[in-house]
Amino acid sequence: MSRGSRISNILFVIVMIIVLWMIYSFLSVKTVVDVSYSKLITEVDAGNIQEVTVKPEQAMLTGKFLPDKSAEPSNPKVPKGHDFKTNLPPDYEALLTRIQEKGITIDIEHPSAWSSMFSPTTLFMILIFLFPIIFIYMLFSRQMQSSGSNQAFTFGKSKARTVDDSTRKITFDDVAGVDEAIAELAEVVDFLQSPRKYQEIGAEIPKGILLVGPPGCGKTLLAKAIAGEAGVPFFYISGSDFVEMFVGVGASRVRDLFEQAKKQTPCLVFVDELDAVGRQRGAGLGGGHDEREQTLNQLLVELDGFEPNSGVILLAATNRPDILDPALLRPGRFDRRVVVDRPDLNGRKDILKIHLRGKSLEGDIDVDVLAKRTPGFSGADLRNVCNEAVLIAARFERTEASMPDFEEAIDKTIAGPERKSRVILEREKEIIAYHELGHAVVAYHLPNADPVHKISILPRGLALGYTLQFPEEDRFLQSRAEMLDRITGLLGGRVAEEVKFDEMTTGASNDLERSTEIARAMVTQFGMSDKLGPLTFGKKHESIFLGRDLSEDRNYSEQIAYDIDLEVRHIISECYERSKKIINESMAAIDKLAKILLEKEHLGREEFERLMKGFAKAST
Repeated sequence: MSRGSRISNILFVIVMIIVLWMIYSFLSVKTVVDVSYSKLITEVDAGNIQEVTVKPEQAMLTGKFLPDKSAEPSNPKVPKGHDFKTNLPPDYEALLTRIQEKGITIDIEHPSAWSSMFSPTTLFMILIFLFPIIFIYMLFSRQMQSSGSNQAFTFGKSKARTVDDSTRKITFDDVAGVDEAIAELAEVVDFLQSPRKYQEIGAEIPKGILLVGPPGCGKTLLAKAIAGEAGVPFFYISGSDFVEMFVGVGASRVRDLFEQAKKQTPCLVFVDELDAVGRQRGAGLGGGHDEREQTLNQLLVELDGFEPNSGVILLAATNRPDILDPALLRPGRFDRRVVVDRPDLNGRKDILKIHLRGKSLEGDIDVDVLAKRTPGFSGADLRNVCNEAVLIAARFERTEASMPDFEEAIDKTIAGPERKSRVILEREKEIIAYHELGHAVVAYHLPNADPVHKISILPRGLALGYTLQFPEEDRFLQSRAEMLDRITGLLGGRVAEEVKFDEMTTGASNDLERSTEIARAMVTQFGMSDKLGPLTFGKKHESIFLGRDLSEDRNYSEQIAYDIDLEVRHIISECYERSKKIINESMAAIDKLAKILLEKEHLGREEFERLMKGFAKAST
């Protein structure tokens, strides 16, 4: 047993003894009756007093009545055999003579200074005061022991953890879809393992490497892989671990972190979520004395100050590089910026192969199809899809996951879980069917629209129905024709409702919002307006401290704002009429598809395209 544990146990025993003593004191308090001076004289004359004690300093007389076997007292309301007390007048000598004549024992009590100081009442109040203090101290000491600290106030110490050999299980072989990032980081690993090769040619390894990319794309995973590959001491800490409510703690922890790292050079230090401490200075609520800014100042000094810092390589990750302080990003601090973006088609294939390891699968799992069905998915999304597919198989008591399980997992990741328990009226279900078929049929006839992969009228997540469209290949640019076709496809659901039922519902609210956003972006951001020309309008104001777009600076006149509104309305109106023309020409096919969709509740891509081709041949 450790010394701290023994002390805690001793304190616990002491506290328990005190509590027991307090309970005993409460239970053992005697009943003392206040008796007036005149009644005391009457009781003395009646011979009902057994003994008395005089306390001159307190001008008080205490005593005890005779037990029940004695004669009846003259005052029946006074209990027999109980203690009593009486306040004495200044001239009480006559009373003492009277008591002595009755043969009652008299005792004179002169309390010492110690006895008055440590009277039961005083001790009781002291214990009442000390009990919560001792209890809080025990809780605090136990919490500090559970956190691995032997000192109560180690706020200024770094919270960085080290990765030892027993936990290095991830290597570059476990990372896929970010080949360029791996190549950049492999160079750092090679320098740590064989630095002489670089020193002979006069090269210096970067002091800091910043991993930048959207959430879930593998920044932290790459850091773990470096820890597994480098074979040198590896410290890791979160950016939020530096910031505390106490002033100066963050800067102290930065100093302590680099002091530990310098003792074990060469080494790697990984700071996750750097934006928690590296936001641009001057944008906070505390001015130049903001605790966050003081921490950042110390970090800047440690990265590139007067003292040499060779052998310590700082690796950091963030998904908000736009809000970082410029001094943090300059050469000499974070020399290299590695982009960890969402994987492309081939990257998704490799990531899926990694996450499918160790899972029980049927032989028909087509990784190419799964990769095509997941454009824009991050590595974390793909891992979640594989895990969800296995969970779905286990839910239905199957030992192997099949391709339909993965299809369901992808739909669940995109739109949420199915809500089969939601009861939808037949009339509303019919409207939903025509709405979703409106999207699908319009997209089928548009040359630049993404192919329809699935149509469903089963509620999923917050949607009453959905139409999934996926591109055939990854695209990084969008043309004006593609954006117009996208708006036309979004409006297809609203148009189908209007043409079929001559009525409008609230089901198209999200479609209208998205189509309006695309049209406004075409006019104000991408310069795709024939009337307004290749110009951008409006400049967003962003609070770096809050990290959110708060307002837009209108750098254009009221007339231009009016022209922007007219141009957005013109784009939406043109696409609406175009969609309406396709719906009117295809209404016969939509009616037949609606009956099939209402019966089956969902249609796949192959079946939908086969039916559309069949209807086209029949009409000719």
